[in-house]
Amino acid sequence: MTLISADLVQTHNDQCLPALNEDYGHLAHSLKRRGIDVDVVKKHLARFELAQPSWGVGVGGTRFARFPIAGEPTHLEEKLEDCAVVHQLCRITPRVSPHFPWDKVSDPRALRDQAESLGLGFDAVNSNTFQDAAGQKLSYRHGSLTHSNPAVRAQAVEHNVECIRLGEALGSKALTVWIGDGTNFPGQQSLSASFDRYLESAAQIYATLPSDWKMLLEHKLYEPAFYSTVISDWGSSILAAQQLGPQAQCLVDLGHHAPSVNIEQIVARLHRFGKLGGFHFNDSKYGDDDLDSGSINPHQLFLVFNELVEAALRSPDTFAPAYMIDQSHNITDPIESLLSSAEAIAGAYARALLVDRGALQQHQQTNDVMLGFQTLRRAYNVDVTPIVAMARYEQGGAIDPIGAYRQAGWRTSKAQERRVSTGGAGIV
Repeated sequence: MTLISADLVQTHNDQCLPALNEDYGHLAHSLKRRGIDVDVVKKHLARFELAQPSWGVGVGGTRFARFPIAGEPTHLEEKLEDCAVVHQLCRITPRVSPHFPWDKVSDPRALRDQAESLGLGFDAVNSNTFQDAAGQKLSYRHGSLTHSNPAVRAQAVEHNVECIRLGEALGSKALTVWIGDGTNFPGQQSLSASFDRYLESAAQIYATLPSDWKMLLEHKLYEPAFYSTVISDWGSSILAAQQLGPQAQCLVDLGHHAPSVNIEQIVARLHRFGKLGGFHFNDSKYGDDDLDSGSINPHQLFLVFNELVEAALRSPDTFAPAYMIDQSHNITDPIESLLSSAEAIAGAYARALLVDRGALQQHQQTNDVMLGFQTLRRAYNVDVTPIVAMARYEQGGAIDPIGAYRQAGWRTSKAQERRVSTGGAGIV
């Protein structure tokens, strides 16, 4: 299937390459004085991968309204086309994470074939018991896996098992479980009993996992439950994961925490106990804003990756978290936002790779607070754009992904081919 013309990307790269070679050479010379081989960093970036959310290529919204744009995808096949364009240009997003029942199809094998024809595979599958699906027998209005009614819980468990079976057909290896269960009023539910019901339901799902799968438990502080949320923080998540078994791990969404929570420390704790399963990358200013990664607090993103690099060094044979972009693109072209975020995330990783680990450990051991901080700050201050761009170029991507995307006119051409999406309320 034709995406953006390879000739167009090549012509675009030919125009950008002289400046990139100059910038890359200058950075390589600068880093060499610090004992850093820029090509080693570039090789790490060439192996780095992110998943895309199937819903991320569509225009999102707020709880109040959604404003579609011309040419946005209106069904799953079109979503995959847009995901393929993102990967074609940035080269680090080779898999798509589907969400059921939003992405449910009658023939998952045919869907897998279509994805493969576009150069894509499938990442973790996501279940949805925070909404009522069309034709659903029982409502999740008062909860799903933790509902007081056993029949509702059984329905939610059955849906998750169905997601696993669909995921097997797609070639996935993980199930992500996020529930909105909780309360909006004191006294609405027993806080203890609801957690017990979660553990019971999750255990039934866990028992159906293939032996090479992971079950990723995602926590969130609030919304849609505003008084209490059953799996509200990493503590609840790790307790559940520890009780379920070794295939259950914790998934960290950067927007799912209380303001000022030290997410870097959560990363270190979860890894220490073998329960760091994956990340959903986004950014926030006030809460679960689902803004573009690195757009608000790029320094925090760097510090998170500093801990991820530390974890990888401590457990090189077993450290393999699942990374995914998870954003709601309200006023931008979603493809451009995904490209921007992929570059920001890769850039944060590259900076973390530049940290002088030996010096950092020495300063920590001798309690040299300022030099420990400056060791991190020195890496953070490096403009790693040339490394990220060169790694992308050598993998066949675009040196300037957004520039190439705009030059190709993908959105304009799709606006002429695709049916018009409708507006409405809600985030999807």
